[in-house]
Amino acid sequence: MNTLLLHCRPGFENEVCAELSEHAARLDIPGYARAKPASAYVEFICMDADGADRLMRQLRFPELIFPRQWARGNGFTALPETDRIGAILEALAGFAQCGSLWLEVFDTNDGKELSTFCRKFEKPLRAALVKAGKLVEDPSLPRLLLTFRSGREAFIGIAEARNCAMWPMGIPRLKFPREAPSRSTLKLEEAWHHFIPRADWDRRLAPDMLAVDLGASPGGWTWQLVNREMRVVAVDNGPMAENLMYSGLVEHQRVDGYAFRPRQRMDWMVCDIVEKPARTGAMIETWIGEGLCREAIVNLKLPMKQRYAEVRRILDRLEESFRERGLKVQIGCKQLYHDREEVTCHLRRIEKGER
Repeated sequence: MNTLLLHCRPGFENEVCAELSEHAARLDIPGYARAKPASAYVEFICMDADGADRLMRQLRFPELIFPRQWARGNGFTALPETDRIGAILEALAGFAQCGSLWLEVFDTNDGKELSTFCRKFEKPLRAALVKAGKLVEDPSLPRLLLTFRSGREAFIGIAEARNCAMWPMGIPRLKFPREAPSRSTLKLEEAWHHFIPRADWDRRLAPDMLAVDLGASPGGWTWQLVNREMRVVAVDNGPMAENLMYSGLVEHQRVDGYAFRPRQRMDWMVCDIVEKPARTGAMIETWIGEGLCREAIVNLKLPMKQRYAEVRRILDRLEESFRERGLKVQIGCKQLYHDREEVTCHLRRIEKGER
C-alpha cells in the first residue's frame, strides 16, 4: 500500500503535488507526485512499502491546505463488468477489517456521471463486504474508501476515520438558505464546520457577539452572522440586502474595508474581498496582532502561478509576526469546497486561561 490518492479541486493538482512533496521531503519519506491537469486528483507514489502509511500517520488531514480527501492503497484496480464485487474482494484480501464504507468519485463531469452508478452499486457491495467479514459498523476502525475513476476502475484505499475528510469526497451537503442574498454565504458556513468543532459553536458563535464583515455587500457572509444573532458592522461601499438591514442587527458603513478600524474589540472579523493575497495577509496580521478581533475567517484570492508557495509564504509570515509579538494564535488554512480560486484562513487568538 505505497500509493496515496488525494482529491482536489480541478485545476489545483499542481498545488497538491507541491504540498505533498514538501511534507514528504520534510518527513524523509521518499516518493514522487503525479497528476493530469483538471483530473481533480493526485497520486503520491512512495518508494518505501510503508511510505503512504507513514505519511498519513505523521500528517493531520485537516491541516493540509489543498487536498479534499485522501486514502492509501495499491493504485487503481481493474473491475470487470461481469464481477466487480469479486475483484474488489480479491483486492481486499490483504486489508484489515474496516469500520465504515464510502464510495467516492472525482469532482469532474465524468465523476458526476458515475455518482448514479455508485448509489446503485453501494447496497450489494456493502452486503458482500459484511458477508466476507471485511466490513463492520465500528467508528474506531479504518474507513474503506473506494474511489471510482470509471465503472471499470477504482482506487481501493483506507484512511483513519478521524484523520480524513468530514464528508465523502470532502464535499459538505449544505443547503443554500433562500433568505441569504448570495451563494457566497455557504463559504462562511463551510468554514465554521471545518475550523470550529460543532460542540464549540454555542460558545464561539454566540448571540450578541460583535462581528465585522469587510467587503460585505450584498451580505452573504453578514447573513450567517445575523443568523447566529450577532451584531454586525457591514463594511462596503456597495449596497446591503434590505432584509438584513431590517433585522436591526446590522450597521452599514460605506468605507474601504482595508482602511476600517473598529471602535471596540470585535469577537469576529470576516473578509471576502477580491484583492492581492499579500495585502490581505498584512490586514490579517494587523487585526489579530493588534487585538482588534478574537477570531477571523478570511479568504486569500489566488489568481497567480505558484499558488501553494504564495500561501505558504503568507502563513509563515503570520506565524513569525505573532511569535515576535509573543502571541499564541491558532492558524488554519484550507481550500474549501465552496472556494474557487482562493483558500480560506481561520485565525484565533488564544488568551491566558483559554483553551
